[in-house]
Amino acid sequence: MFYFAVLLLVAGIVLLVLKRRSIVGFRFATLTGLLVGALGLLLALSSFTYIVEPYEVGVPTSLGSVGGTWKPGLHLKSPLTEVTTYSTRPSDLNLTGDDTVEVRSSEGGVLYVDLTVKWAIDPEHTLALYKLSGSAANVQQRLVYPDTREIVRNVFAKHTSVEGYATQREAISAEMEQLITQRLSPRGIIVNSVNLRNVKPSDVLQKAIDQKIQQDQATQQAAAAVLTAKAEAEKRRIEAESTAAANTVIANSLTDKILLSQCYEAFRAAAEKNPVYASPCGSGSGSSPLIVDGTKR
Repeated sequence: MFYFAVLLLVAGIVLLVLKRRSIVGFRFATLTGLLVGALGLLLALSSFTYIVEPYEVGVPTSLGSVGGTWKPGLHLKSPLTEVTTYSTRPSDLNLTGDDTVEVRSSEGGVLYVDLTVKWAIDPEHTLALYKLSGSAANVQQRLVYPDTREIVRNVFAKHTSVEGYATQREAISAEMEQLITQRLSPRGIIVNSVNLRNVKPSDVLQKAIDQKIQQDQATQQAAAAVLTAKAEAEKRRIEAESTAAANTVIANSLTDKILLSQCYEAFRAAAEKNPVYASPCGSGSGSSPLIVDGTKR
C-alpha cells in the first residue's frame, strides 16, 4: 500500500509538471494531477496508522521482527510494518461430512464420529499462537483440528463398540472435552465445549451390535424368568409352612371336651328348626347320646 501511495504521488507531480510545459491540456493535467496526488497522500498517511477492530488482537511485524500485541483501537506504525489480526470471538470446528472422524473401538470395530468443538483465542497468548501458527486460520488447521482428531481416536480406542455407540456416550464426550482442554489450554486456546453430535457404526459393526443387544435382552429375560420362578416357589413354601403350622395348633387345641361342647352347640342350633331326635356326640366309653327337643327352647 505504501509503495502504491508513493507511485500515485509521483504520478500527480508528473502531471503538474507536464501542465506547466504545456505538453498536455491545462485543465486535464491540473485536475488529474491534484486528484492523483491527493489520493497518494491519503494512502501514504494511512500507511502510518492501523485500526484494530473490537474483539480482535493484532500482532505487528516489521522486517522480520515481531512486536508486542495490539489491543483494539488506533495504532501508529511504520509503513513497512505488517499486522496480523486474530479474532477473540468463539469459533466452531465442525468435524462432520468429509471431516467425520473414523475411529476404532477396543474390539476393532469401525465407528464414524461427528462432533463440534467450540473454541476461542486467549488474548494473553496471541503472540505465542502467532509463533506457532503464523495466522488465525492456521490456529484451527494446525492446532485445534489435528489435536482434536487424535484425542477422539484415542478415547474411543479405550471403549468397546457398544459403549461408544450407545451406553457410554456421555462419559466419552466428557472425557474428550477434558483431554482437548488440557491439550489446547497451555497454547492459549480456550475450549468452551465439545459436542458429540453423532456416532454411527459401520454396516458390519451395526449387525454385530444388533446381535449383541439381542443376546443381552434374551439373557436378561431368562434371568428375570428364573427370579420369578424362585419367588413363586418361595411363596408356595411359605404358604405350605403356614398351613402346616395352623393345623398343628388346631390339632393340639381340640381336646375331647372341646369337641363334645362344639357338638352340643351344633345340635342345639339344628334343633331350633327340626323335631326331637337323639344323636350321639363323641365316641368311646365315656360318650353318651344327646337328646334334643326341637319344640322347646
